[in-house]
Amino acid sequence: MARKTGSDDPLAPVTLAVGQEDLLLDRAVREVVTAARAADADTDVRDLTPDRLQPGTLAELTSPSLFAERKVVVVRDAQDLSADTVKDVKAYLGSPAEEITLVLLHAGGAKGKGLLDAARKAGAREVACPKMTKPADRLAFVRGEFRTAGRSATPEACQVLVDAIGSDLRELASAVTQLVADVEGTIDEAVVGRYYTGRAEASSFTVADRAVEGRAAEALEALRWSLSTGVAPVLITSALAQGVRAIGKLSSARGGRPADLARELGMPPWKIDRVRQQMRGWTPDGVAVALRAVAEADAGVKGGGDDPEYALEKAVVTIARAARSRGRA
Repeated sequence: MARKTGSDDPLAPVTLAVGQEDLLLDRAVREVVTAARAADADTDVRDLTPDRLQPGTLAELTSPSLFAERKVVVVRDAQDLSADTVKDVKAYLGSPAEEITLVLLHAGGAKGKGLLDAARKAGAREVACPKMTKPADRLAFVRGEFRTAGRSATPEACQVLVDAIGSDLRELASAVTQLVADVEGTIDEAVVGRYYTGRAEASSFTVADRAVEGRAAEALEALRWSLSTGVAPVLITSALAQGVRAIGKLSSARGGRPADLARELGMPPWKIDRVRQQMRGWTPDGVAVALRAVAEADAGVKGGGDDPEYALEKAVVTIARAARSRGRA
């Protein structure tokens, strides 16, 4: 979910949406437009890219009107504005017009930082729209979507949904909307599985879960299905690495309540319970063997080998065998 700083009034003279997550940027714009049209149904909305915002254009759009109409001016990719146009925007920030809301969408990097700093110095309302590259961020996003919808979903259900859908926030948001519309009561793992079973089976985390549980045949089946449905091999090696590392972390941690271990290891409590079940049969030597297998597979899928699929299959089999190493000791 986008985070806001400063004023929470979407009708503030200037809103600065910073980041590269398209869904959150679009939502920031939509929030301002919705608020403006609630205040005035005839609000004029101008949505502009840098090539359409030439020097002098902003002054024309924000000049006083005989009809005192409310207007929203959206400037996308503000970091790509020309130097002359940036001067126009900075001048406007010093004296924004009444009944006009300026929305600047900025990627947030070093490019165009002068404009970014000027908008912040002018007291712009800021909405953070960071790219969600970490699974934990996407999990938090899904939880937030359910909360915003006023619905309850179990932690396991949220995790399965992220595993099934992947990294596309629009698809995750759409999936939450569908579940909220179709399902009554608490949304649990079984419900998500029924709706997205094909995609869940294709997820990289399903491959990893079956492998660290020592279920080689099922892990290989999930792997082949994943690859056939377009899951990137690098995502599978990442999931395998996370699964084995979680085993290693928990096996070396001191005993304690899931909540205490969760804080110590940086895992949600429900995952502590799951990993505890998965780590039966593992030994320290087995973890070391599995980590080497993951490293070799990672090199194989990133150009170090001729057959990424074979590299993954070899890693899955090795990890599954390592999961049963205690029983063979």
